[in-house]
Amino acid sequence: MELAPATEPGSSRGRLGRPLGALAALGATWVATRALLVLLTTGVLKGPGGDVTADVWMIYHAWYGVLQTGTFPFDDVTWQYPPGAALVILLPGLLPWSYLVSFWVICGIADAAAAALLVRTGLRRGRALTGAWMWVVGVPLLGPMIYNRFDVIVTAVAVAGLLALIRRPAIGGLLLGLGGIVKVWPLLGLIGTPSGRRTRRSWTLAGATAVSIGFLLAAGMNGAFDFLAFQKDRGIEVESLGALPLHFARLAGGWDGRVTMNYGSPEMLGPWVSVISKVMMAGTVLGFGWLLLWRFTSKRRNAATMYDAALCALLIFVVTSRVISPQYLVWLVGVAAVCLTVRGTSQRPVAVLILLACPLTQLEFPTVFSQVLASDPLGVTVLALRNLLLLAAAVLSGIRLWRSTRGEAPLPPTVVLDREPAALPAAGYPVRPGIAYEQDLLDGIDHPGAPARQRR
Repeated sequence: MELAPATEPGSSRGRLGRPLGALAALGATWVATRALLVLLTTGVLKGPGGDVTADVWMIYHAWYGVLQTGTFPFDDVTWQYPPGAALVILLPGLLPWSYLVSFWVICGIADAAAAALLVRTGLRRGRALTGAWMWVVGVPLLGPMIYNRFDVIVTAVAVAGLLALIRRPAIGGLLLGLGGIVKVWPLLGLIGTPSGRRTRRSWTLAGATAVSIGFLLAAGMNGAFDFLAFQKDRGIEVESLGALPLHFARLAGGWDGRVTMNYGSPEMLGPWVSVISKVMMAGTVLGFGWLLLWRFTSKRRNAATMYDAALCALLIFVVTSRVISPQYLVWLVGVAAVCLTVRGTSQRPVAVLILLACPLTQLEFPTVFSQVLASDPLGVTVLALRNLLLLAAAVLSGIRLWRSTRGEAPLPPTVVLDREPAALPAAGYPVRPGIAYEQDLLDGIDHPGAPARQRR
C-alpha cells in the first residue's frame, strides 16, 4: 500500500502547482513596499514622527566600537541582550559601506530571505502562499523603524528555523538555538514540537547551539552575562500592557509617578509599578503553565500545530512582558506568517488581529510617541487600541489552539492506493514519491518513524 495526495486528476497547475499570477503579485508588492520603505528609511521621503535611525548610528555603532575591543558594553545599561546579539552588532563591520548603510543592507537581505523562504514553502503541496502575503504586507506596516532595529534579522532566522522543523528538525533546532542566544524568544518555537525523535533532535540542537555560542562568547569576551543584573531594577515600559492602568490613572490625576529613560527605554516609575510588575510576571508564569498543560493533554495534531503553539507562546510572552517595543511586532508577523503557510492552521483570525495592530504600532511610534510619553488622550487611546488587540490575539490564539487539538484525530487527507498499477484509475497520475513522502510527514507528525499504515 502507498500513500498519495488526495488531489483531483487533470489539474493544470503543474508539478508544484505554481500560481504564476500570485507569484508576480507577491514580487511586485514586495518591490513596491520595500522601495517605499527604503526611501523613508534613508530620509529621501520624510515620514511623520521624525528620525528613527538614531538607534543604529548612535547606540549600535557605539556598541560596535566597544565589542571590537573584546568586551561587552556591560557598563552601559542600555545593553539588554544575550551575548549572541554581539554577532549581529558586529556583522555590519564586514561590509564595505558605513555602519548605518551596511546595517540597512543586512536588514533588507534578511527581509528578502524570509519572504523567499515563505514563498518556497507556500508552493509545496498542501501549503499556501498566505504566509508570504502576511510577511510582504505586514513588515512595511511597521514603517522605517523596522530597518533600524536588528529584530528583523532575528525574525528571519526564526522563520527559517520554524519552517525547517517538520522536514529537518535538527537544522530547525540549530537555527532556533542561534536565534535564542541573540534574542531568547525564538526558542519558544520549540514548545509545540510533537513528542518523539523530532523533539529530541530539535531541542538537543537548539540547546547545544545556544549553550556553545554563549560559552564561546563568554570565554572570549568580558561581561557576556552582566546584562542580567539590570533586569531586576526595571520599571514598566510606557508602551507595555501593564502601563495602561498607569496611563489612565495619570490622565485622571491619580498617579504621581514619573516617566523617564531607565535601562535604555522610557519607563514609568513610582506608585503601583512594583505591584504591576509582579502581576505581569505572574501572568507569564500562568501563561506558560497553561501551555505546558496543553502540551501534555493535547489529543491530536496536524502540520500546523507546532507553528500555532509557537505563535500562542510568543503572544503570551509579549503581552505579559514589562516591555513592548514597536519592533516586537515583527516577531509576531514572522511567526504568524509561518502559521499561515499551512492550510489547516487555527490562527487565521489571530493573524488578522496582528496585522491590525501593525499600523497602530507605527502610529504609536514614532508619530504620537510624545503624546504617549505625556499620557495625553490621543497617545493613550492609540496605545490602548494596539495593546488590547494584542491581548485579544493572545486569548483567541490560546482558545483556538486548545480547541484544535481536542477530540479524536480526523482521517488524514490522503487516499490509499494498491501497489498494483492495474488498480490505478485510468485517468490518474502516477504517485510522485517526493510529494507522497512529504504528505506522509505532515499526516504522521505525531508518530515520527512509525509505518504509514500504523499512523492511520
